[in-house]
Amino acid sequence: MSKGSASPPDDREVIVSAESGVGRLRLNRPRAIHALTHGMCVDMAAALADWYADDAVRLVLIDHAASPDGDPKLSRGFCAGGDIRAIWDSGRTDGDAARRFFFDEYRLNHQLFTYAKPVVAFMDGITMGGGVGISQPAKYRIATERTMFAMPETGIGLFPDVGGGWYLSRLPGRTGEYLALTGGRLDGAECVALGLATHYVRAGALDALKADLIARPTEVDALLAQASETPPDAGIDSHRAAIDRLFGGESYETILAALEADGSEWAQKQRAILATKSPQSCKVSLRLVRHGRDHVDFADEMRVEYRVAAHLCQRSDFLEGVRALIVDKDNQPTWNPSTPEGVPDHAIDQIFAPLDPAEEWTPAA
Repeated sequence: MSKGSASPPDDREVIVSAESGVGRLRLNRPRAIHALTHGMCVDMAAALADWYADDAVRLVLIDHAASPDGDPKLSRGFCAGGDIRAIWDSGRTDGDAARRFFFDEYRLNHQLFTYAKPVVAFMDGITMGGGVGISQPAKYRIATERTMFAMPETGIGLFPDVGGGWYLSRLPGRTGEYLALTGGRLDGAECVALGLATHYVRAGALDALKADLIARPTEVDALLAQASETPPDAGIDSHRAAIDRLFGGESYETILAALEADGSEWAQKQRAILATKSPQSCKVSLRLVRHGRDHVDFADEMRVEYRVAAHLCQRSDFLEGVRALIVDKDNQPTWNPSTPEGVPDHAIDQIFAPLDPAEEWTPAA
Protein backbone atom coordinates (compact mmCIF):
# COMPACT_ATOMS: atom_id res chain seq x y z
CA MET A 1 0.00 0.00 0.00
CA SER A 2 1.40 3.38 -0.97
CA LYS A 3 2.25 5.94 1.64
CA GLY A 4 -0.72 8.05 2.67
CA SER A 5 -3.35 5.75 1.14
CA ALA A 6 -6.37 4.83 3.25
CA SER A 7 -6.80 1.40 4.78
CA PRO A 8 -9.40 -0.75 3.03
CA PRO A 9 -12.75 -0.80 4.85
CA ASP A 10 -13.49 -3.77 7.08
CA ASP A 11 -16.52 -5.54 5.66
CA ARG A 12 -17.34 -7.54 8.80
CA GLU A 13 -20.74 -6.61 10.26
CA VAL A 14 -19.30 -6.82 13.75
CA ILE A 15 -15.56 -6.47 14.36
CA VAL A 16 -14.46 -8.85 17.11
CA SER A 17 -11.05 -8.37 18.70
CA ALA A 18 -9.18 -8.74 21.98
CA GLU A 19 -6.33 -6.58 23.18
CA SER A 20 -4.53 -6.31 26.52
CA GLY A 21 -7.20 -8.23 28.39
CA VAL A 22 -10.12 -6.36 26.78
CA GLY A 23 -12.59 -7.98 24.40
CA ARG A 24 -14.13 -5.59 21.88
CA LEU A 25 -17.37 -5.88 19.94
CA ARG A 26 -17.62 -3.10 17.35
CA LEU A 27 -20.85 -2.90 15.34
CA ASN A 28 -20.00 -2.18 11.72
CA ARG A 29 -23.04 -1.44 9.55
CA PRO A 30 -22.77 2.37 9.39
CA ARG A 31 -25.22 2.86 6.55
CA ALA A 32 -27.87 1.03 8.61
CA ILE A 33 -26.88 2.83 11.85
CA HIS A 34 -25.40 -0.52 12.92
CA ALA A 35 -28.78 -2.30 13.06
CA LEU A 36 -28.33 -5.90 14.18
CA THR A 37 -28.53 -8.76 11.73
CA HIS A 38 -28.97 -12.39 12.72
CA GLY A 39 -25.32 -13.05 11.92
CA MET A 40 -24.17 -10.20 14.16
CA CYS A 41 -26.10 -11.64 17.11
CA VAL A 42 -24.60 -15.09 16.56
CA ASP A 43 -21.07 -13.71 16.19
CA MET A 44 -21.29 -11.58 19.32
CA ALA A 45 -22.66 -14.47 21.35
CA ALA A 46 -19.82 -16.72 20.19
CA ALA A 47 -17.19 -14.12 21.10
CA LEU A 48 -18.70 -13.59 24.54
CA ALA A 49 -18.68 -17.34 25.13
CA ASP A 50 -15.00 -17.55 24.17
CA TRP A 51 -14.04 -14.63 26.41
CA TYR A 52 -16.04 -16.02 29.30
CA ALA A 53 -13.72 -19.05 29.29
CA ASP A 54 -10.56 -16.97 28.77
CA ASP A 55 -9.00 -15.79 32.04
CA ALA A 56 -6.91 -13.25 30.12
CA VAL A 57 -10.01 -11.24 29.19
CA ARG A 58 -10.98 -8.97 32.09
CA LEU A 59 -13.35 -6.48 30.43
CA VAL A 60 -15.64 -6.24 27.39
CA LEU A 61 -16.36 -3.05 25.42
CA ILE A 62 -19.34 -2.70 23.06
CA ASP A 63 -19.44 0.23 20.66
CA HIS A 64 -19.58 0.91 16.93
CA ALA A 65 -16.81 1.23 14.39
CA ALA A 66 -16.04 4.56 12.76
CA SER A 67 -17.29 5.28 9.27
CA PRO A 68 -14.62 4.09 6.77
CA ASP A 69 -14.80 7.34 4.81
CA GLY A 70 -15.07 9.63 7.83
CA ASP A 71 -18.60 10.78 7.00
CA PRO A 72 -20.12 11.93 10.34
CA LYS A 73 -23.59 11.07 9.03
CA LEU A 74 -22.51 7.42 8.97
CA SER A 75 -21.40 7.55 12.61
CA ARG A 76 -24.58 9.01 14.06
CA GLY A 77 -25.64 6.10 16.19
CA PHE A 78 -24.63 3.22 18.41
CA CYS A 79 -27.34 0.88 17.13
CA ALA A 80 -30.71 1.76 15.57
CA GLY A 81 -32.32 -1.62 16.34
CA GLY A 82 -32.65 -4.89 14.51
CA ASP A 83 -32.73 -5.58 10.79
CA ILE A 84 -36.47 -4.89 10.54
CA ARG A 85 -36.56 -5.21 6.76
CA ALA A 86 -35.22 -8.78 6.94
CA ILE A 87 -37.73 -9.65 9.67
CA TRP A 88 -40.51 -8.15 7.56
CA ASP A 89 -39.46 -10.14 4.48
CA SER A 90 -39.63 -13.31 6.55
CA GLY A 91 -42.94 -12.36 8.15
CA ARG A 92 -44.52 -12.06 4.73
CA THR A 93 -43.79 -15.76 4.12
CA ASP A 94 -43.44 -18.49 6.74
CA GLY A 95 -41.84 -16.30 9.45
CA ASP A 96 -39.17 -18.90 10.17
CA ALA A 97 -36.18 -16.61 9.69
CA ALA A 98 -37.85 -13.90 11.78
CA ARG A 99 -38.37 -16.29 14.67
CA ARG A 100 -34.79 -17.56 14.43
CA PHE A 101 -33.57 -13.96 14.58
CA PHE A 102 -35.59 -13.19 17.70
CA PHE A 103 -34.59 -16.50 19.31
CA ASP A 104 -30.84 -15.84 18.92
CA GLU A 105 -31.08 -12.11 19.62
CA TYR A 106 -32.84 -12.82 22.92
CA ARG A 107 -30.19 -15.41 23.77
CA LEU A 108 -27.57 -12.71 23.27
CA ASN A 109 -29.56 -10.32 25.48
CA HIS A 110 -29.77 -12.95 28.22
CA GLN A 111 -26.09 -13.87 27.84
CA LEU A 112 -25.11 -10.23 28.41
CA PHE A 113 -27.52 -9.87 31.32
CA THR A 114 -25.97 -12.84 33.12
CA TYR A 115 -22.35 -12.25 32.01
CA ALA A 116 -19.86 -12.61 34.83
CA LYS A 117 -17.26 -10.20 33.47
CA PRO A 118 -17.83 -6.41 33.43
CA VAL A 119 -19.17 -4.96 30.18
CA VAL A 120 -19.02 -1.31 29.10
CA ALA A 121 -21.56 -0.21 26.46
CA PHE A 122 -21.17 3.15 24.73
CA MET A 123 -24.64 4.55 23.99
CA ASP A 124 -23.31 7.36 21.81
CA GLY A 125 -25.91 8.60 19.32
CA ILE A 126 -29.04 6.67 18.32
CA THR A 127 -29.71 3.79 20.71
CA MET A 128 -33.00 2.13 19.86
CA GLY A 129 -34.59 -1.31 19.94
CA GLY A 130 -31.84 -3.88 19.54
CA GLY A 131 -29.30 -1.28 20.64
CA VAL A 132 -31.14 -1.08 23.95
CA GLY A 133 -31.00 -4.86 24.20
CA ILE A 134 -27.18 -4.99 24.02
CA SER A 135 -26.50 -1.91 26.13
CA GLN A 136 -28.92 -2.19 29.07
CA PRO A 137 -27.50 -5.52 30.35
CA ALA A 138 -24.04 -3.95 30.63
CA LYS A 139 -22.74 -3.08 34.10
CA TYR A 140 -21.50 0.27 32.75
CA ARG A 141 -23.67 2.21 30.28
CA ILE A 142 -22.14 5.41 28.91
CA ALA A 143 -24.39 8.20 27.62
CA THR A 144 -23.20 11.33 25.82
CA GLU A 145 -24.66 14.63 24.67
CA ARG A 146 -25.48 12.83 21.39
CA THR A 147 -27.44 9.94 22.94
CA MET A 148 -30.94 9.41 21.59
CA PHE A 149 -32.59 6.50 23.42
CA ALA A 150 -36.01 5.13 22.42
CA MET A 151 -38.15 2.03 22.10
CA PRO A 152 -40.38 3.10 19.18
CA GLU A 153 -41.80 -0.30 18.25
CA THR A 154 -45.52 0.52 18.66
CA GLY A 155 -45.14 2.64 15.52
CA ILE A 156 -44.39 -0.45 13.39
CA GLY A 157 -46.78 -2.91 14.96
CA LEU A 158 -44.28 -4.52 17.33
CA PHE A 159 -43.51 -3.98 21.03
CA PRO A 160 -40.49 -2.94 23.16
CA ASP A 161 -38.70 -6.28 23.22
CA VAL A 162 -35.04 -7.28 23.88
CA GLY A 163 -35.82 -7.06 27.59
CA GLY A 164 -37.91 -3.91 27.34
CA GLY A 165 -40.56 -5.38 29.58
CA TRP A 166 -37.89 -5.76 32.28
CA TYR A 167 -36.03 -2.46 31.90
CA LEU A 168 -39.01 -0.18 31.31
CA SER A 169 -41.05 -1.70 34.12
CA ARG A 170 -38.29 -0.85 36.58
CA LEU A 171 -38.15 2.85 35.74
CA PRO A 172 -39.57 5.34 38.25
CA GLY A 173 -43.34 5.69 38.46
CA ARG A 174 -45.16 5.21 35.16
CA THR A 175 -42.23 6.24 32.99
CA GLY A 176 -42.07 2.73 31.55
CA GLU A 177 -45.66 2.86 30.34
CA TYR A 178 -45.08 6.28 28.82
CA LEU A 179 -41.95 5.24 26.91
CA ALA A 180 -43.37 1.89 25.79
CA LEU A 181 -46.57 3.39 24.40
CA THR A 182 -45.34 6.63 22.84
CA GLY A 183 -41.81 5.62 21.86
CA GLY A 184 -40.66 8.82 23.57
CA ARG A 185 -37.02 9.78 23.01
CA LEU A 186 -34.56 10.43 25.81
CA ASP A 187 -31.30 12.32 25.66
CA GLY A 188 -28.16 11.37 27.56
CA ALA A 189 -28.97 13.45 30.62
CA GLU A 190 -32.42 11.88 30.85
CA CYS A 191 -30.93 8.39 30.55
CA VAL A 192 -28.68 9.12 33.53
CA ALA A 193 -31.55 10.58 35.55
CA LEU A 194 -33.66 7.47 34.97
CA GLY A 195 -30.84 4.99 35.58
CA LEU A 196 -30.69 3.81 31.98
CA ALA A 197 -27.10 5.11 31.84
CA THR A 198 -24.52 4.90 34.61
CA HIS A 199 -22.14 7.63 33.38
CA TYR A 200 -22.23 10.78 31.26
CA VAL A 201 -19.13 11.39 29.13
CA ARG A 202 -18.66 13.94 26.37
CA ALA A 203 -18.51 12.29 22.95
CA GLY A 204 -15.19 13.94 22.24
CA ALA A 205 -13.65 12.18 25.24
CA LEU A 206 -14.72 8.66 24.30
CA ASP A 207 -11.67 7.67 22.25
CA ALA A 208 -9.31 8.61 25.09
CA LEU A 209 -11.52 6.77 27.58
CA LYS A 210 -11.53 3.61 25.48
CA ALA A 211 -7.75 3.77 25.13
CA ASP A 212 -7.41 4.13 28.89
CA LEU A 213 -9.74 1.18 29.51
CA ILE A 214 -7.71 -1.01 27.15
CA ALA A 215 -4.49 0.03 28.86
CA ARG A 216 -5.86 -0.43 32.42
CA PRO A 217 -8.88 -2.77 32.29
CA THR A 218 -8.81 -3.52 36.02
CA GLU A 219 -9.30 0.17 36.86
CA VAL A 220 -12.63 0.62 35.07
CA ASP A 221 -14.45 2.30 37.97
CA ALA A 222 -11.75 4.89 38.50
CA LEU A 223 -11.33 5.59 34.79
CA LEU A 224 -15.07 6.06 34.24
CA ALA A 225 -15.33 8.34 37.27
CA GLN A 226 -12.43 10.40 35.96
CA ALA A 227 -13.92 10.75 32.45
CA SER A 228 -17.48 11.45 33.58
CA GLU A 229 -19.08 14.79 34.19
CA THR A 230 -22.35 15.99 35.69
CA PRO A 231 -25.03 15.90 32.97
CA PRO A 232 -27.34 18.83 32.24
CA ASP A 233 -30.76 18.95 33.86
CA ALA A 234 -33.03 16.14 32.66
CA GLY A 235 -35.96 17.52 30.70
CA ILE A 236 -38.16 14.57 31.55
CA ASP A 237 -38.11 15.56 35.22
CA SER A 238 -40.51 18.41 34.47
CA HIS A 239 -43.08 15.90 33.16
CA ARG A 240 -42.67 13.14 35.75
CA ALA A 241 -45.76 14.12 37.76
CA ALA A 242 -47.89 14.27 34.60
CA ILE A 243 -46.54 10.92 33.40
CA ASP A 244 -47.40 9.21 36.67
CA ARG A 245 -50.88 10.74 36.71
CA LEU A 246 -51.80 10.23 33.05
CA PHE A 247 -50.14 6.87 32.28
CA GLY A 248 -51.22 5.04 35.42
CA GLY A 249 -54.65 4.00 34.16
CA GLU A 250 -55.67 0.38 34.43
CA SER A 251 -56.28 0.00 30.68
CA TYR A 252 -55.07 1.61 27.49
CA GLU A 253 -58.50 3.15 26.99
CA THR A 254 -58.28 4.70 30.47
CA ILE A 255 -54.90 6.23 29.65
CA LEU A 256 -56.24 7.70 26.41
CA ALA A 257 -59.24 9.15 28.21
CA ALA A 258 -57.01 10.76 30.82
CA LEU A 259 -54.87 12.36 28.13
CA GLU A 260 -57.93 13.64 26.29
CA ALA A 261 -59.40 15.11 29.46
CA ASP A 262 -56.20 16.89 30.41
CA GLY A 263 -55.96 20.41 29.06
CA SER A 264 -52.18 20.70 28.95
CA GLU A 265 -50.27 21.05 25.70
CA TRP A 266 -47.97 18.18 26.70
CA ALA A 267 -50.89 15.78 27.27
CA GLN A 268 -52.49 16.69 23.96
CA LYS A 269 -49.19 16.09 22.20
CA GLN A 270 -48.92 12.61 23.71
CA ARG A 271 -52.50 11.84 22.71
CA ALA A 272 -51.74 12.87 19.14
CA ILE A 273 -48.64 10.66 19.13
CA LEU A 274 -50.63 7.66 20.34
CA ALA A 275 -53.18 8.20 17.57
CA THR A 276 -50.45 7.19 15.10
CA LYS A 277 -49.53 3.95 16.90
CA SER A 278 -50.91 0.45 16.43
CA PRO A 279 -53.73 -0.03 18.98
CA GLN A 280 -52.88 -3.74 19.17
CA SER A 281 -49.20 -3.04 19.81
CA CYS A 282 -50.03 -0.47 22.47
CA LYS A 283 -52.17 -2.96 24.36
CA VAL A 284 -49.45 -5.60 24.05
CA SER A 285 -46.80 -3.15 25.26
CA LEU A 286 -48.85 -2.00 28.22
CA ARG A 287 -49.39 -5.58 29.37
CA LEU A 288 -45.70 -6.38 28.84
CA VAL A 289 -44.56 -3.55 31.11
CA ARG A 290 -47.18 -4.29 33.76
CA HIS A 291 -46.36 -8.01 33.83
CA GLY A 292 -42.62 -7.33 33.63
CA ARG A 293 -42.70 -5.88 37.13
CA ASP A 294 -43.60 -9.34 38.45
CA HIS A 295 -40.71 -11.19 36.82
CA VAL A 296 -37.80 -12.04 39.10
CA ASP A 297 -35.78 -13.94 36.49
CA PHE A 298 -34.67 -12.25 33.26
CA ALA A 299 -35.03 -15.57 31.45
CA ASP A 300 -38.75 -15.54 32.25
CA GLU A 301 -38.99 -12.09 30.68
CA MET A 302 -37.26 -13.23 27.52
CA ARG A 303 -39.42 -16.35 27.31
CA VAL A 304 -42.57 -14.23 27.35
CA GLU A 305 -41.16 -11.71 24.88
CA TYR A 306 -40.28 -14.49 22.46
CA ARG A 307 -43.84 -15.79 22.55
CA VAL A 308 -45.10 -12.31 21.73
CA ALA A 309 -42.54 -11.77 18.95
CA ALA A 310 -43.25 -15.18 17.43
CA HIS A 311 -46.97 -14.34 17.28
CA LEU A 312 -46.63 -10.76 16.05
CA CYS A 313 -43.99 -11.13 13.33
CA GLN A 314 -46.57 -12.43 10.83
CA ARG A 315 -49.54 -10.33 11.94
CA SER A 316 -51.00 -7.65 9.74
CA ASP A 317 -50.07 -4.67 11.92
CA PHE A 318 -46.36 -5.50 11.83
CA LEU A 319 -46.41 -6.09 8.07
CA GLU A 320 -48.37 -2.89 7.52
CA GLY A 321 -46.33 -0.80 9.94
CA VAL A 322 -43.01 -1.71 8.34
CA ARG A 323 -44.48 -1.18 4.88
CA ALA A 324 -45.66 2.32 5.77
CA LEU A 325 -42.66 3.56 7.77
CA ILE A 326 -39.69 1.70 6.30
CA VAL A 327 -40.52 0.20 2.88
CA ASP A 328 -42.89 2.62 1.12
CA LYS A 329 -42.25 5.42 3.64
CA ASP A 330 -45.69 6.97 3.20
CA ASN A 331 -46.08 7.11 7.01
CA GLN A 332 -49.75 6.20 6.70
CA PRO A 333 -50.24 2.73 8.17
CA THR A 334 -53.72 1.26 8.21
CA TRP A 335 -54.01 -0.57 11.52
CA ASN A 336 -56.32 -3.56 11.95
CA PRO A 337 -58.14 -3.21 14.29
CA SER A 338 -58.05 0.56 13.90
CA THR A 339 -59.24 1.44 17.42
CA PRO A 340 -58.30 0.28 20.92
CA GLU A 341 -61.91 -0.80 21.47
CA GLY A 342 -61.53 -3.17 18.53
CA VAL A 343 -58.72 -5.07 20.28
CA PRO A 344 -60.37 -7.35 22.87
CA ASP A 345 -58.52 -8.77 25.85
CA HIS A 346 -58.75 -12.31 24.50
CA ALA A 347 -56.79 -11.23 21.39
CA ILE A 348 -53.97 -10.02 23.64
CA ASP A 349 -54.21 -13.27 25.60
CA GLN A 350 -53.57 -15.18 22.38
CA ILE A 351 -50.49 -13.09 21.59
CA PHE A 352 -49.04 -13.88 25.04
CA ALA A 353 -50.06 -17.56 24.90
CA PRO A 354 -47.36 -20.23 25.35
CA LEU A 355 -45.93 -21.90 22.27
CA ASP A 356 -45.59 -25.60 21.69
CA PRO A 357 -42.93 -26.90 24.13
CA ALA A 358 -40.45 -27.60 21.33
CA GLU A 359 -40.80 -24.01 20.06
CA GLU A 360 -40.40 -22.15 23.36
CA TRP A 361 -37.38 -19.88 23.89
CA THR A 362 -34.56 -21.19 26.08
CA PRO A 363 -31.32 -19.56 27.24
CA ALA A 364 -28.04 -20.74 25.77
CA ALA A 365 -26.26 -23.42 27.74
